[in-house]
Amino acid sequence: MPSFDEVLKEAGEFGRFQKRVFFLLCQTGITFSFLFVGVVFLGRDPQQYWCRIPCASELSKHCAWTFEEEYNLTVLTSRWVNYSSQCKRYDLQCNSTCYGYTDSLSHLSNNSLGKVPFTTCQDGWLYEDPHSTIASEFDLVCENRWMIDMTQALLNLGFLVGGFTLGYAADRYGRIIIYLFSAFGAGLCGLIVAFAPNIVVFSIFRFLQGVFGKGTWMTSFVIVTEIVGSDERRIVGIVIQVFFTIGVIILPGIAYLIPTWQWIQLATTLPNFFFLLYYWLIPESPRWLLTRKKGEKALKIVQSIAKDNGKCLPQHFSEITGCDNEISNPSILDLVRTPQMRKITLILMYAWFTSAVVYQGLVLRLGIIEGNLYLEFFISAVMELPAAFLILLTIDRIGRRPLFISSAIVAGIACLITAFLPKDFRLSTLDQRTALMI
Repeated sequence: MPSFDEVLKEAGEFGRFQKRVFFLLCQTGITFSFLFVGVVFLGRDPQQYWCRIPCASELSKHCAWTFEEEYNLTVLTSRWVNYSSQCKRYDLQCNSTCYGYTDSLSHLSNNSLGKVPFTTCQDGWLYEDPHSTIASEFDLVCENRWMIDMTQALLNLGFLVGGFTLGYAADRYGRIIIYLFSAFGAGLCGLIVAFAPNIVVFSIFRFLQGVFGKGTWMTSFVIVTEIVGSDERRIVGIVIQVFFTIGVIILPGIAYLIPTWQWIQLATTLPNFFFLLYYWLIPESPRWLLTRKKGEKALKIVQSIAKDNGKCLPQHFSEITGCDNEISNPSILDLVRTPQMRKITLILMYAWFTSAVVYQGLVLRLGIIEGNLYLEFFISAVMELPAAFLILLTIDRIGRRPLFISSAIVAGIACLITAFLPKDFRLSTLDQRTALMI
């Protein structure tokens, strides 16, 4: 009785059918990259903001000020009192009259300010562009800036939860059904994030979007590796990562063209609903069907693969179920069952952990450096492409272990050198990310 790999070889290991499915599922890498590094543009610091004047809300209503009038008065106040910090202001007293307030400020500007104490922005902030980022939308500046990092931490926590829960669900209920479920969940949660009324709602659904986003990325990777032959898994596994990089390259262009974070969120989220069309375009993984003793369905899918690839299965391959149904279901415990497997598992877990932390740290660092964020982010993202092509050219010639070890060493040295570089030296991030992508 032929094995599944033997049948797939007759049907075509990487023919027209696999290439179409592979290209469609690679688009998931683009949307996942938007989610993974999107906080750089969603949560970047506002260009200009000032401490709001005392009783600004009450005076704005009482005096019927427009936003422009309040903005002009706040900026004028900052200049009158020799204001230099965006996180502190002079402790001025509130005046309940519209014209009396400006008169008192004018009088104050002609006297010594040495005895006037500083205080925090107790009345909030006023922004030149109040809805450009979540920082200006939810007042995540100064002492509240840590909340932006918190939202990214919750997103990563969502990735962790999604990896365990939806990974298990994909093994139990099927690859494509969990992929479609995750795509719908990521799109729905992304829409709610775009219209979140406060940072609490934003953070909760950002976490859930991370759960479902991880589900789409993980199941798409599994499907493309299960429908191709064993010789092609290396190539598709690397190329699908290239589409992640393509998404990172595209993202600064989207953020540059779209002025507000809500529309950036929508532009990077709505494509998830497009993936629901894959219900009619991508079949279930035949390998998974065989593990669930559904050999007849698996055979029909393999026959359709052969037909799309312009091939025909031999007659004696009609009983594919006999041998393949004996495939055992793996368990997560298999990763730590033997000493050798425990060692390999722990090493790879540590490598993935450090790479993810350092890579994301370098990405987020771009959001706080001075200069053209869009251009520097784009250049930094493009530098990841040579790493992917370098892997394709060297992985079979050099081997997995030497390439893995040398890349880790280069990345580590680059990170150490960065610690001793001047603050205005901006090319270090590019070298580090290139090494990490290898």
